[in-house]
Amino acid sequence: MRRLALPSIALILPVPAFAQDMPAPPQEDIIVLGSGLPLPPGTPAYGAAIIDRARLVDEASDRVENVLKDVAGFQEFRRSDSRSANPSAQGVTLRALGGNASSRALVLLDGVPLADPFFGYIPFTALSGDRLSGVRITRGGGAGAFGAGAVAGTVDLVSATRSDLPTVSGSAFYGSNDAMSVSGAVSPDLGGGYATISGRFERGDGFFTTPREQRVAATSRARYRDWSAGLRTVAPLDAQTELQFRGLLFGDNRTLRFRGADSSSEGADASARLVHRGAWKIDALAYVQARNFSNRVVSSSNFRLTLDQRNTPSTGIGGKIELRPPVGPDHVLRIGIDARLAEGELFEDAYSTATGLVTARRNAGGRTSTAGLFVEDDWTIGRLVLTSGVRADRWTISDGFYRERDARNVLAAGSRRYADRAGTEATGRAGALFRASDAIAVRMAGYTGFRLPTLNELYRPFVVFPVTTQANADLGLEKLRGVEGGVDLTPAPGARIGVTVFYNRLAGAIANVTIASNLRQRRNVDAVIAKGIELTAGYAHGQVSLDASYAYSDAHVADAGALHGFTPAQSPRHAASATLGWAPAPRWSLSGTMRYVGRQFEDDLETDVLPAALTVDGAARVPVSRHVLIVGRVENAFDARVVTRNQAGSIDLGTPQTFWLGIRLN
Repeated sequence: MRRLALPSIALILPVPAFAQDMPAPPQEDIIVLGSGLPLPPGTPAYGAAIIDRARLVDEASDRVENVLKDVAGFQEFRRSDSRSANPSAQGVTLRALGGNASSRALVLLDGVPLADPFFGYIPFTALSGDRLSGVRITRGGGAGAFGAGAVAGTVDLVSATRSDLPTVSGSAFYGSNDAMSVSGAVSPDLGGGYATISGRFERGDGFFTTPREQRVAATSRARYRDWSAGLRTVAPLDAQTELQFRGLLFGDNRTLRFRGADSSSEGADASARLVHRGAWKIDALAYVQARNFSNRVVSSSNFRLTLDQRNTPSTGIGGKIELRPPVGPDHVLRIGIDARLAEGELFEDAYSTATGLVTARRNAGGRTSTAGLFVEDDWTIGRLVLTSGVRADRWTISDGFYRERDARNVLAAGSRRYADRAGTEATGRAGALFRASDAIAVRMAGYTGFRLPTLNELYRPFVVFPVTTQANADLGLEKLRGVEGGVDLTPAPGARIGVTVFYNRLAGAIANVTIASNLRQRRNVDAVIAKGIELTAGYAHGQVSLDASYAYSDAHVADAGALHGFTPAQSPRHAASATLGWAPAPRWSLSGTMRYVGRQFEDDLETDVLPAALTVDGAARVPVSRHVLIVGRVENAFDARVVTRNQAGSIDLGTPQTFWLGIRLN
């Protein structure tokens, strides 16, 4: 078992650092302690990309969200990573479907949704590549467990198992701007199972996100300080059954743009999972999330506090049960139920920038839930695999309220409670995979999906000075319809090529819509239509490997209003990534990564432009003993200017040239 590198993706043979999900002939399942059930044979019909553990631990920035950008088309709401972005802007989407900082992709860790219950963002600082075994990114909607929310795709993160983890491991790095990062893990065997205790701490003085010509006396570096601690245990109950537990604590503090403009987030997550691999296969899990967030907004004119979003407690609870009954060697049948509940509220105070006194106190929040039943079947007919699935979900939006009191504690006229809403949605997907030969596989798929608005979109206004964005408690659901087709080729040993063409229509897409000067509101537009092509390629021969990805996405808004024909905000048409690696000797490694993101618009009206950006990163690993490596890394090696925000010429910049030097112990 210790030889396997990607245990929970049992359908995939050992792969390069980034690979198209290439279908393989049926083979005997290999059971790996700490993994889930094997993926059904029809999974490659939906076209996925795999990132393995080696790539996750060798990224120049040492950040999971940046490794995921190896898959062109993956993007967060802004181009900043989790050191210099506001945490609430770290929503994930794919295929240029736009967004407003909430995730349109379903992000799972060992089958558990990771999105913040209130905001819908992903807490990337709580994730560490050395705690993961691999990642599968599926672009496009779908059904299956926790399918509600997967309108732009699914990102499956898989925890490292005992086969990946040495008994003791650790690393320490020092970088530009007085930055440091320390992590470690202990993974002892316990009876027939094992446990992993891990921790990570990092801090840095950060860089100036504000261009030199726009800096003022109050301009601050993007300082950051975050930590996380995790516990994962796996205990076999018998030869075919095991119980897995995961706990995670994290805290994150950042300063953005001006002194005093601080944000913080924190969380405590726990989950338990039972996996049974007998004739009746079972995958059952339950989870709970406790999160909080705070944010202080500073005026860009006199640099005084104007808004203190001091407390945003939220809770997420959910679970699923999946059964795979024995229906014969040619079928894999999945039947299951799942449910998610999110509740939370915000507490914020508005201040007069003239007097520094509180002018209003606001409190808003509510609850959302989904509960679904799903059925899927994969049918293998020789070289052909047919797969299809349907879901039925009951959703609710309830207990919504908004209260505002003035400085005298008098309730404002706009305070109100919102009517509860509920409904049922039926969604599904179907696909086919045909292995014409060992070198050619053809696939096609169609799918529908939906996403509930988050509590943040429904109830929380926010300010990125000078623009105020209002919440909207009347938001409806986003509903996706999409089709795609592709071919996967292995023209020669070590070579692979994948091509996918797609058409997605997201009806009721939630966007930040301009309604007046410096004023926006979250609204449902009629639809966002995205069509395009995705290419992946790779080659490995001897000591050299190359992995590349390109996505062309032609997206536009279809709406009866003024936005018709416009490109959705934050949606580049072109994106590309390539990594070249060289391993001149055992445990030696040199690699370089190029990433390109095309021109995109900051806003819905296409008035502010974010120019195209090309960055190059590098990493080198040199062994000094059997268990010790010296590692050097450089981010943005040529110091390219990456514009991450442009509001009427007020600019924010992304990570400049940054060097790291450290040691890694295994």
